[in-house]
Amino acid sequence: MKNWSSIIYPLILLAMTFLSSCQTKDNGFNPDIIGQYYKAAPEDVETRWASSENKNAGKGRGGMTNKGAKGDAYTLIAPGTSCTIFDQKGAGMITKIWSANSALWKPEIRRKILIKMYWDHADKPAVSVPFSDFFGIGLGLMRPFECEFFSAPEGRSHNCFIPMPYRKAARIEIVNESEDILMFYYKIDFVKVDKHADDVLYFHAHWHRDIKTTRGVDFEILPKVEGRGRYLGTNIGVVGDSSYRGTWFGEGEVKVYLDGDDEYPTLVGTGTEDYIGTGWGQGEYANMIQGSLVSDKTNDIYTFYRYHTVDPVYFHQDCRVTLQQIGNSQRTKLRKMRADGAEFDIVWQYVSRDGMDASKRYLDMDNPPALEDDDFPDGFSTNFYRSDDVSATAYFYLDKPVSDLPAIQKVEERVEGMVRKVYQYQK
Repeated sequence: MKNWSSIIYPLILLAMTFLSSCQTKDNGFNPDIIGQYYKAAPEDVETRWASSENKNAGKGRGGMTNKGAKGDAYTLIAPGTSCTIFDQKGAGMITKIWSANSALWKPEIRRKILIKMYWDHADKPAVSVPFSDFFGIGLGLMRPFECEFFSAPEGRSHNCFIPMPYRKAARIEIVNESEDILMFYYKIDFVKVDKHADDVLYFHAHWHRDIKTTRGVDFEILPKVEGRGRYLGTNIGVVGDSSYRGTWFGEGEVKVYLDGDDEYPTLVGTGTEDYIGTGWGQGEYANMIQGSLVSDKTNDIYTFYRYHTVDPVYFHQDCRVTLQQIGNSQRTKLRKMRADGAEFDIVWQYVSRDGMDASKRYLDMDNPPALEDDDFPDGFSTNFYRSDDVSATAYFYLDKPVSDLPAIQKVEERVEGMVRKVYQYQK
């Protein structure tokens, strides 16, 4: 009998491949091709760069001034003004953003400069973040580093590699709310495409600062956002309150509330430094999806990041991400802090008695011992609710070009106390 399978199976495989290629074409641009370096792009895909030398990214329109000899390398943005650095119509995807600008010379103005991104002619920005904070380093600080989404070679420039698709239009605006003229170098790499598949999401970023968090209330890395999407991660900055100086800030757990979660989350970690992949404290390091770029224990200044690439966090209805405000120290130090007027609440303790290790959950007790009582254990690890200066940039994708998140805080709230608490110690 003739072996029909040797003929039919290859034909089926060929048909499936053909249908798959047709489906990809019909449904829109397949972004996976960008990482497949050996494949030619479809006819409708065009590579473009937008910069001061070719603001509109026109074909054959780059470097036209000064007879092509670097005539417009940068753009000047006056105090109190904004400048549109990217304005494209039609479908496309931003693949890389680079900038080196004069705000790098003056840390005190960095949070006075915003980057805003608008998709598909929306009036509300999907991204509205202090410029330096957006590029992976909290508190408007600069450090040499490289990770999956961002890099700062030599600590002298900003790079972002997060793919940012759009269907109808895209606009990026730089807002200069400082008192200085901003010398702004930039280049935005993108591809023009025919259309995107239906399941392609829009990029968003949200920044928030709480100058003094409320004891016992979790800081919101990402306030509740509704829709279908993916939480990409965050970079966080913490400036410890001086009343807790000499204690550890990072016992709080990161919690992710997904798709209708109310009082309790679906995803929960075990501590702040654990969330970013380290443990038992936090030094300085930079990995591809996790890092701690500033760890100044003397002045309680920390910046760190965590990005969910290999461990995706998807949501189908809504998502909210928080960070508990919990520190740690010992009985003697805590008693001195209390005597000096520090405000905190004991929540947990690790003690060792009769050779047995045990934890004491103070919030579950009806009558927990007070810190000042003689029977308060001298455990080497006591957790307490505290109140610090915390800020974060949250990155996520959403199935729509705008979200219902609040607008960014006013410039006064963004910069209050930063010179005194951060910039005099960290440049």
